[in-house]
Amino acid sequence: MKKISVLIACFNEEENVVGISKAVEEELKKNCSNYDYEICFIDNCSTDNTRALIREICKQNPKIKAIFNARNFGQFNSPYYGMCQLNGDCVIKLAADFQDPVELIPQFIQKWEKGAKIVSAIKTRSKENPVMRFLRTIYYKLIKKMSDVEQIEHFTGFGLYDKSFIEVMRNLHDPTPFLRGIVAELGFKRVEIPYTQAKRKAGKTHNNWYSLFDAAMLSFTSYTKIGLRIATIGGFILAVLSFFVALFYFIYKLLNWDSFAAGMAPLVIGMFFFNSIQLFFIGFLGEYIMSINARVMNRPLVIEEERINFENI
Repeated sequence: MKKISVLIACFNEEENVVGISKAVEEELKKNCSNYDYEICFIDNCSTDNTRALIREICKQNPKIKAIFNARNFGQFNSPYYGMCQLNGDCVIKLAADFQDPVELIPQFIQKWEKGAKIVSAIKTRSKENPVMRFLRTIYYKLIKKMSDVEQIEHFTGFGLYDKSFIEVMRNLHDPTPFLRGIVAELGFKRVEIPYTQAKRKAGKTHNNWYSLFDAAMLSFTSYTKIGLRIATIGGFILAVLSFFVALFYFIYKLLNWDSFAAGMAPLVIGMFFFNSIQLFFIGFLGEYIMSINARVMNRPLVIEEERINFENI
């Protein structure tokens, strides 16, 4: 009998973990009864009652497992690590907030049984804030155009992954993994399933502008050269422009020595303009260096504090 592994990543989801556990378990028993299953929560060091609730869930069903992280290791490392710890014939990754519909699980499995190694759920519509939806769309369009690898628009990582892909994930040893980019890059046979992303069932989102910026920078530094190219080309163009402006001022001053007074304004404006350009590209370069630094240090993805029910594997 084939085994389905379901990973649920969570952080401060005390209002959702019990409900999502029941929903996934009922879906698997009702529509996927010819498969064995395991459900695993990976908790990113929640500070509310999430862990106590997960412990109670695990007591009631030995097929439900848990990994508790020693601290918050970020929105990318934690689920990636959790997926690598499971031993099913495939792994389904979803969020704990009910924005990823559990009703798609049978469709994922159906596509997988027909030969797909990865089944990607694509947000064709969303009930989230329309401004955020618009900004995400712009981001996906930009990264798709700039990347050397074709990126998948409106793909959050929600989907099914065959054990052969999970094995590749285990062997990558990437300390800053970006799952969406890895899926697009490695070229496994993949199919897409469209869905409408619902609102959170309860609680507040933990994504903020900083976390969204962090995701954008990770994808930019991992899969594009555009920042470095813009810095190089832009620097060259501005240097040439500066040379001709300076030459114009010099010649004009020689021809109109007594009547032409350049004043301090052009000098001050030019200085602030070029300094701002330099600071922008130094910051952009710093993002690349920071990404390289994280990979060179090669620290573990996650440090575990506790495991529950893994002795039942």
